[in-house]
Amino acid sequence: MVLVLVLCVAAVVVLVLLGLFGFGLRRRLIQRSGGTFDCSLRWGAPGPGDPDASGKGWGYGVARYNGDRVEWFRVFSYSPRPRRILERAAIQVTGRRAPDGEEELALLSDAIVLSCVHRDTRLELAMSEDALTGFLAWLEAAPPGQRVNVA
Repeated sequence: MVLVLVLCVAAVVVLVLLGLFGFGLRRRLIQRSGGTFDCSLRWGAPGPGDPDASGKGWGYGVARYNGDRVEWFRVFSYSPRPRRILERAAIQVTGRRAPDGEEELALLSDAIVLSCVHRDTRLELAMSEDALTGFLAWLEAAPPGQRVNVA
C-alpha cells in the first residue's frame, strides 16, 4: 500500500516537472527567431467611459514580430500557434496610459497600456517602456503607401 502511494506521488511530481519543462521549451522555441517581448493583451477592451473599465480580461503573454504582423502567444499554454495575430496595416493606436486600479495588480510593474483598434475590435496592449518604443517604431516603419495611425 505504501509502495503504491509512493509511486503515485512520484508520478505526479514527474508530470508536474514535465509540464514546467514544456512551458520553458515552448517559450524558447517562440523566442528562437528573435524579436520577442513580454506583452499583456486585453481583447475586446472597454471603451473610454464604459462602466466595465476594470482590470479584468488581461492575458499575460509573449509577442513576436514576424514581418508585417505581431503574433501574440499566451504564456500559460502549450499551443505552438499564436493566440492572436495583429497586422501592421490594421492596427490603429488610439492612446496610451498608465495602469490604474485593479490593473496595477494584473500587469507587470513597469507596464504602460496602449489602447488600439484592430479591424474594428478594441484591444489594449500592456508592455514595458522599451517594448512600447520598439512597437511604435515598428508601426511607423511601415512600407511606403501603408496607412499608419500612431497616437
